[in-house]
Amino acid sequence: MGEHKLSAEDVRQLYNRHGPALVAYASTFVTDGAAAEDVVHQVFLRLLSAEVAMPDLPVAYVYRSVRNAALNARKRGLRNAPLDPERSVFEHRGGNKEAALALQKTLAELPEEQREAVVMRMWSGLTLEEVAAATAVPLNTAASRYRYALEKLREKLQPYRRK
Repeated sequence: MGEHKLSAEDVRQLYNRHGPALVAYASTFVTDGAAAEDVVHQVFLRLLSAEVAMPDLPVAYVYRSVRNAALNARKRGLRNAPLDPERSVFEHRGGNKEAALALQKTLAELPEEQREAVVMRMWSGLTLEEVAAATAVPLNTAASRYRYALEKLREKLQPYRRK
């Protein structure tokens, strides 16, 4: 795998494309929305300030960095308040706050590797091949994690589906 440096513009584009998905992902480790945003901002500030040698798939690197930063924040007890019933990191198109919170809660209950697969695939729009590369697993493994995650989400979020 080749390595290259990211320019400030590369970092900005990564943030614009994946920022919201990464905040959603971070919020499954730290339950406070503001803490999740802080974690993502820290990772991107580090990318801007340091000369980080990037693997071929920068988004994979960023997901791993956010995961590590979020876990460190959780260890330090960084504002690890219970889920705020008034604040969800997800915006539901129909304005259904309850459904958005149910989604956040259900995602947090998934095994970490399934949660990672579904967030990368659905919110960042990565292909299953990219998810596999990002998580360093075979394509079949990434695909089955994604499939299991979707089954669980469907089952748990059944009550919120539009009739």
